[in-house]
Amino acid sequence: MKWKQVLTIVTVIFVSSLMAISCTKQPKNRVVIKGSTTVLPITQKAAEAFYQKTKIVISLSGTGSGDGIKSLIDGSCDIANSSREMHTEELSLAERKGEKIKEVAIAYDMIVPIVHPSNPVSNLTLHQLKAIYEGSVKNWKDVGGNDATIVVISRDSSSGTFEVWESKVMKHVEVCKDALLQASNGAILQTVSQNPKAIGYVGYGYVSEQVKPLYVNNVEPTIENGKSGKYPIARKLYMYVNEVKIKPAAKEFIDFMLSEEGQAIVKEAGFIPIR
Repeated sequence: MKWKQVLTIVTVIFVSSLMAISCTKQPKNRVVIKGSTTVLPITQKAAEAFYQKTKIVISLSGTGSGDGIKSLIDGSCDIANSSREMHTEELSLAERKGEKIKEVAIAYDMIVPIVHPSNPVSNLTLHQLKAIYEGSVKNWKDVGGNDATIVVISRDSSSGTFEVWESKVMKHVEVCKDALLQASNGAILQTVSQNPKAIGYVGYGYVSEQVKPLYVNNVEPTIENGKSGKYPIARKLYMYVNEVKIKPAAKEFIDFMLSEEGQAIVKEAGFIPIR
């Protein structure tokens, strides 16, 4: 099942008022997770199932990979969701503070270019995507579409999805200055679904009938092509923890994510299991 709900969530807390009171009395049974909006739908589904099994409350927010990693290092969360690997400078900062960060890959993902369902374009090459996003191609007719100005939608620079797009598609060339920047996968999905001239990109789990996913280099964005590495914009999704200060409850949640049940939830959320 693909993730179809538009997520503009700042904080999602999987508790009722009575659960919240219980959590206040027993903070050790509360796990705080911050970070990537790409990993958010996986974690939301997993947190609901995990609570039913353990009664451990997950407080979850999706504010970007960079924010999650920063929060882990400064101690304001227990787990950082990230759609990219940690940067060398982030690891160095953690080391200087005496923290030992552990990386846990939980899923595979693809970054999928999307357009409005009415757009006749069905395939773009990496070269064409780069040209569109750097601004050298500005009209859909130049890539096989209608005679219409291309409206470029991109993620902001704090996004792990943006950083992977910048590396794999843009080759570190800047995105054009008139691109409309969005703070989440859900915001990009909503914007593209309402604009026949727009192009954006989202994690595979966010693709829905509201938009049209594009082939890249004539490769369809499918689970099989993502897992095999055939699809050219693929990546791993991560959860990072501080091994020095990790709560038993946080470790239990990580173990749950890597279990058969947790990996089934990854697939149910529309992503590709790591195991």
